Amino acid sequence: MERAELQRYLDTLLEVERFKDYCPNGLQVEGRAAIRRVVCGVTASQALLDAAVARGADAVLVHHGYFWRGEDGRITGLRKNRLATLLRNDISLFAYHLPLDAHPELGNNAQLGKLMGWVPEGRFGEQDLGWTGRLSHPMTLATLARQAGARLGRDPLLLGDPERRIERIAWCTGGAQAYFEQAIATGVDCFVSGEASEPTTHLARESGVAYLGVGHHASERYGVQALGARLTEVFGIEAEFVEVANPV
Repeated sequence: MERAELQRYLDTLLEVERFKDYCPNGLQVEGRAAIRRVVCGVTASQALLDAAVARGADAVLVHHGYFWRGEDGRITGLRKNRLATLLRNDISLFAYHLPLDAHPELGNNAQLGKLMGWVPEGRFGEQDLGWTGRLSHPMTLATLARQAGARLGRDPLLLGDPERRIERIAWCTGGAQAYFEQAIATGVDCFVSGEASEPTTHLARESGVAYLGVGHHASERYGVQALGARLTEVFGIEAEFVEVANPV
């Protein structure tokens, strides 16, 4: 398919114009016009770019791309190396941040809830990024943590009473620990996100609402996989997810 067609499809599907974000969403680096093979990943790291080159990819599709608000914009060092890899090999870079978190079917939050078997009920937080719902059946916090660890392949950070009964749950993938107070206000028993900050522990202790930090990378692998699968389904192009291990 044509690069411009792919860009229009993704931008429309993910409703990029609806979001105020910390980076540009969509086509970030322009490569060749024809797209036959796409490599998908969480972050446009050098390791992912090298994998894309090795696989003969025409485009890279990620959740975490480049040009973040407030970062040094000079093209030196690792930024130069990354961009040189894309430009030298005529590979396009597509990146979708908040639009990929929020999509009701293919997004990171939707896919995490599906993986864990949680039943969605509502949204909360900035731009309705956070999700609320219920477990398919109540369980203790310790059991929920073990279940999350087994399914995500990473032991989560557990803050709260391991024997607390969990029924209502809120979640937001990645670095969404700042949404914890808003999640508490929705009346849930537990909030799940990717990582924690120093205040997170105190909020869990003082509110009695449990917190699980399941990993930023671990919680955000699934949206881009679902999006790549959709491209294969709709357009017949090859879309391969490449896992670049990240313990965070």
